[in-house]
Amino acid sequence: MINNYKLGDKVIMKKGHPCGTNLWEIVRIGVDIKLKCINCGRIVMLPRVEFNKKIKKVVED
Repeated sequence: MINNYKLGDKVIMKKGHPCGTNLWEIVRIGVDIKLKCINCGRIVMLPRVEFNKKIKKVVED
């Protein structure tokens, strides 16, 4: 399965963030994917394999 993500895409993850949202923005793409929480601004990095397991869907703007 090939996933095409772009910088700036908004994604919904399966598990919510403790701040109360599950909406994230993709900030960096590589071997790891860096995400920024839309609500609180927290930045996390996930390996691409883990990201592909945890993503629910890409939000269309």
